[in-house]
Amino acid sequence: MMAVAPIVMLLATPALADKIFVSNERDNTVTVVNSDTLEIIKTIATGRRPRGIVTGPDKTEVFVCVGDDNAVQVIDAETLEIDRTMDSGPDPELMDVAKDGKTLYVANEDDSMVTIMKPDTGELIVEVPVGVEPEGMRVSPDGSVTVATSESSSMAHFIDTATNDLVANVLVDTRPRHAEWQPDGKNVWVSSEVGGTVSVIDADTYEIAKVIGFQIPGVSPEQIQPVGMRFSKDGKKAFVALGPANRVAVVNAETFKVEDYVLVGQRPWHVEIAPDGSKLYVAKGLTNDMTVVDLDTLKPL
Repeated sequence: MMAVAPIVMLLATPALADKIFVSNERDNTVTVVNSDTLEIIKTIATGRRPRGIVTGPDKTEVFVCVGDDNAVQVIDAETLEIDRTMDSGPDPELMDVAKDGKTLYVANEDDSMVTIMKPDTGELIVEVPVGVEPEGMRVSPDGSVTVATSESSSMAHFIDTATNDLVANVLVDTRPRHAEWQPDGKNVWVSSEVGGTVSVIDADTYEIAKVIGFQIPGVSPEQIQPVGMRFSKDGKKAFVALGPANRVAVVNAETFKVEDYVLVGQRPWHVEIAPDGSKLYVAKGLTNDMTVVDLDTLKPL
């Protein structure tokens, strides 16, 4: 199993710097970094194999999937202490929180389920069967739909958040890892690690509107493995981590054309945008570090 390092950011009060939270799968920790100084504020010991990491809408808590403990741990964003541990079902991978903060959606890889639970108490609401090895999880901007990706079934699954019913299954390229909604909610992008593509799915029709491929001179297609994605603050560009290709692709979100590749170091896996939209933070699994990219110049800082 390869290491992953998802990243989340918290926007603090104007007098304080933002906090960056990075999960360290093989170290059983979450690193908290000051975004101004890039100094480590604290290293938080977690359960075994922390992976997916998200914040609630009010940014007061950070939720961490600890896969080998079959649990979600919740970090208080102010004290940087673990507030509670909740049973999540087998091997939680990635997750997301509803826009109203009342529901947590967790991809359970080992039992092909999406676990829907209350984030404050851990109370189980329902389990939704999906494809084999679910990983990615993302709630739509309007909060009406949650998308889960199943790696072995090569599908994106759409769940109605009002009824918790599975309403559509969309076949994508091989081994989908991450789902990311465009800010306007018209499309959801699904990255396929082994297929080497990103599928753009129309949210109204559940049809694939575009398949985005990547070509990098001197890099073999097998090394191009898209995983984590984020959109710029204005929604005009997408940034896609390409794994062993050691680059982040810059994609025009309107034309779906690849505009640039940013060389960032060994195996970028997940990315996050600064709250003000000025920087991209890239977690890299093979070098145990993070690259900060200036988004005006697309240059690593």
